[in-house]
Amino acid sequence: MATPLFMPALSPTMTEGTLAKWLKKEGDQIKPGEVIAEIETDKATMEVEAADAGTLGTIVVSADSQGVKVGTLIAVILENGENKDAALAVINKHTSAPPANTTEQEAATLPVKPGMPPKALITPASDRILASPLARRVAATNNVRLETLTGTGPHGRIVKRDVEGQAGAVGPGTHMPVMNMPVMSVGRATPESTSLPTSTMRKVIGKRLLESKQTIPHFYLTVECNIDGLLEARTQINERAPVHDKQPAYKISVNDLVVKAVAMALRAMPKANCALVEDNMVQFHNVDVSVAMAIEDGLITPIIQNADQKSLLHISEEIKELNRRAKANSLKPHEFQGGSFTVTNLGMYGVKQFNAIINPPQACILAVGAAERKPVVCGDAIKIANILTITISCDHRVVDGAVAAEFMGVLKGFLEAPVTMLV
Repeated sequence: MATPLFMPALSPTMTEGTLAKWLKKEGDQIKPGEVIAEIETDKATMEVEAADAGTLGTIVVSADSQGVKVGTLIAVILENGENKDAALAVINKHTSAPPANTTEQEAATLPVKPGMPPKALITPASDRILASPLARRVAATNNVRLETLTGTGPHGRIVKRDVEGQAGAVGPGTHMPVMNMPVMSVGRATPESTSLPTSTMRKVIGKRLLESKQTIPHFYLTVECNIDGLLEARTQINERAPVHDKQPAYKISVNDLVVKAVAMALRAMPKANCALVEDNMVQFHNVDVSVAMAIEDGLITPIIQNADQKSLLHISEEIKELNRRAKANSLKPHEFQGGSFTVTNLGMYGVKQFNAIINPPQACILAVGAAERKPVVCGDAIKIANILTITISCDHRVVDGAVAAEFMGVLKGFLEAPVTMLV
């Protein structure tokens, strides 16, 4: 029996996604557990695995299709012996539009269900150019004529990469302005610009952070920490790392030590290890620290689960591995969904201090800046010390000023006396 394949919800916040790539083509045999497609979600690019064996009968939504709603029919899997008629019956049942590569004669045999949005681009008789909606938008932005392109998508369909290849071949300085509006210029030519497609991840990040900033009562507390002792401890730890093939077995970073200190402070101050879920304050029993990581399409926050129970070396290795797989778009949902507290560090970019936006439903996020050498008063003397500036953003509905101040005091104590993290 032909089986419909729907756009899955790969994260709790996902309502739509981009069908980035098909790894199988129509007619290919499929085994259970085999990866058949890649979908760009609001968090990362995820792999879609086949649940059953069969043949990829019909691709309904082409690669590079953006804004595909969760639950949309994207393909039909056929059992052995079934033909395209079985696939068309499934399409007729679950969608108002034929697949992207259906001929006009086949499309005419499929009834359209009123009130249902089309799931794929239908090429009208007056326009026989098969192109995805994204390809059309990119072509319009870059002044590329679709009729001059050869499509590399299913059945010759023009997709985004075909347009980008042509736009790149034209060379710089030939792109059309984003908006066709008169521009006043004084003494210089009007600058040209290029409209770039916004990834699903960036759209969702923008939406969620805008909602966070508009609906969450943020307040901020900033503390300066003397990390001379922490830097000395880091040096001693790294100098004692075993060497294999002339490479040290590990290298602890300041950020690793900050994450460890945050985990210990949350264990000592559980009132800060909270979130607001459906108007209810939830206090977590586990200390799961999310670590913000920059990737090509935006930002992702993989989680160090039970960070308070892990050694510094374990935390360091886990952060490196999660960062590697985040950049390769190979994280599993449980590795970046959830978390009770977030750490974001821009110190490596030379940023001294900043205020971060809370990642709901979490109630707190810690912004870590760059350490800088400053004169400090020690008793009756002045000396130069390495000062690290940290700023916590809190949801006042969950964590009030007194709790946040106490938490920052505990965290400062761990950072300034790292040996206490061993107790």
